[in-house]
Amino acid sequence: MRISCRLAASVFTALLVTAAPYLYAQATSYSDKPPLLLGAAWYPEQWPESQWDHDLSLMEAAHINVVRVGEFAWSSMEPSEGNYDFGWLDRAIALAAKHHICVVLGTPTAAPPAWLTTKYPQTLRVDENGRRAEHGNRQHFSFTDPKYLQFAHDIAEQTAIHFGHNPNVVGWQLDNEYAEPDFGPSARQQFHEWLQKKYGTVAELNRRWATAYWSQTYDNFDEIPVRENGENPALLLEWKRFVSNTWKNYSENQISAIRPHADPRQFITTNTMGWFDGFDEYTVHSVLDIAAWDDYIDSDHFDYIDNAARHDLTRGFKQKNFWVMETEPAFVNWRKTNTPLLKGQVRDMAWQAIGHGADTVEYWQWRSAPNGQEEYHGVLIGADGTPVPVYDEIRQTGEEFAKAGPAIAGTSPHADVALVNDYDSRWAITFQRHSANFDPVGEMLAFYRPLREQAQSVDMISINAPLDGYKVVELPGLNVISQATADRLMAYVRNGGHLLLGPRTAMKDEFNALQPEGQPGPLESFLGGRVDQFYALDSDVPLTGDLGTGTANIWAEQLSVQSPETKVVERYGKSNGWLDDQPAILTRQVGKGSITYVGAWLSPALLNTLTTGLLEEAGVKPILPGVLAGVEVSRRSGEGKSVLILINHNTSEEHISLPMPMRDLIGSQGSALTAVDLPGYGVAVLAAEK
Repeated sequence: MRISCRLAASVFTALLVTAAPYLYAQATSYSDKPPLLLGAAWYPEQWPESQWDHDLSLMEAAHINVVRVGEFAWSSMEPSEGNYDFGWLDRAIALAAKHHICVVLGTPTAAPPAWLTTKYPQTLRVDENGRRAEHGNRQHFSFTDPKYLQFAHDIAEQTAIHFGHNPNVVGWQLDNEYAEPDFGPSARQQFHEWLQKKYGTVAELNRRWATAYWSQTYDNFDEIPVRENGENPALLLEWKRFVSNTWKNYSENQISAIRPHADPRQFITTNTMGWFDGFDEYTVHSVLDIAAWDDYIDSDHFDYIDNAARHDLTRGFKQKNFWVMETEPAFVNWRKTNTPLLKGQVRDMAWQAIGHGADTVEYWQWRSAPNGQEEYHGVLIGADGTPVPVYDEIRQTGEEFAKAGPAIAGTSPHADVALVNDYDSRWAITFQRHSANFDPVGEMLAFYRPLREQAQSVDMISINAPLDGYKVVELPGLNVISQATADRLMAYVRNGGHLLLGPRTAMKDEFNALQPEGQPGPLESFLGGRVDQFYALDSDVPLTGDLGTGTANIWAEQLSVQSPETKVVERYGKSNGWLDDQPAILTRQVGKGSITYVGAWLSPALLNTLTTGLLEEAGVKPILPGVLAGVEVSRRSGEGKSVLILINHNTSEEHISLPMPMRDLIGSQGSALTAVDLPGYGVAVLAAEK
């Protein structure tokens, strides 16, 4: 698609002043630190002190200006119970400061020392099958055990007393990659207490859970199993909610130890893991200052759309800018075949993070560990202290961060469209997929991809986040819905919003029970349509209608129209007989807004066409129209600034016309540019000429 330069300029200029619910978060609150930080995880406790200066010199040469330390160093920080040794850490932080490198200090609670777990074996986690963990790995602690929580509080407090006002410590990372729940005695007791507080009586729990099914009726709360598989769907959902609340409490335990002794400028966060759904990230982040995540490629090849979505997901946890606390430096060690990122993709990934709202990108790890489970993981320098090939690419990225940082400071992404991520619904679908290929994350990505490619900026938000200001809100799989949520969604449409619902929406109430009035529950009369039946699919079903032709697979719902105001957009063709010629997509105009229900897992082309029409109807314009597939466009704005970040994820060179004369912030061109030629994995960071 081609448009005139005048129109493109007007579109871009209009977006300079877009209002949005997001707030930016500077990389640090220290005015003497760079606005964009490049960093690495550094483990001085693993190496002779005589080698520290060599490491830090190489970091400084690569424009690395932040390191994360300490998160696995409990045995070095408290070598025996109650005896603390911070001298080595004092020296490491002071030496880093001499090289203009600031520090994020990790609390070491992800890896308790052997003296602790030996003397107090109840602090070791118990798995779902009753097996107690042994020492020798990490995450082997119980997140509910009172004794462990006291030790965690104490080490966090002592560390904060010592470093809470160290000007080179800019923030705190709690623990490392929260993940493993506990099923031991303390967890069981606390889960039962949590249920009793929520339901009041066991009779009310029995009613909500429909425990007459299979004689599951309970006489007291202590009888309720503590499991995360193979149980009543209501129990499974409440267990996940309990785990989420427990990790929140786990954070608060350490925050209460750190905050009274820390400089207010020091943030407190933890590092999360993208699509990981072991708990509700919005619940856990409610007590943290900023969000941070660890950016690793899950598959053999880099999918930039999936990675973009995970950045947007993380930004949505606090609805402001975030940190990337770990990134793979070319490869990892835990995939079946640990293929490297291609040359240029490490820089590509770093700038993608910045484009989506990161203010810091750190790599894991700086130097190969001399031994241990992760010896083969990618690094910046080898065990011998010599830089590996990716070092130069990261050094180039650091140089570019330094050049572009002042122009990017105080800016954040803004979007007119939002995609809702809901953990209750993801869990509910995962418990009962009905179709093996119905992956809730895959469903979200299917909806996200055309949104990202066409609107070029997407906010990923909680179902409880404000919807005001968004022209389009998409809910790919809001399987679990309360009446209060339904009321908010209907109010959004009445106020002129455009709402798109995906298959399996509103099948369940907040207790993971089927809606008694059928699907889509409290939205049926508002939509003017309902789901008569759902079907798992093992082959393509043809679709035809206003959007053209296409197919559905994995899932299809037979819809019916209940109101003359509701329009059928697409119908199924011949398939299993039940679906033949039945409605597959419904839409209804409500004033200036609309509600659209998609009852099938659509083929990408059809979903792309649907997205195009919805964005046009809502008046959503792309940031930079006319770019080719594989070229990612991001824009950060704020404080009167606007910066355009272009990334060519293709292997071939791409020519991109600009909407107005722009300055190159990271290249060598001195004059204003009206177009850029990006090589494969090339990056351009541009600001409008003043």
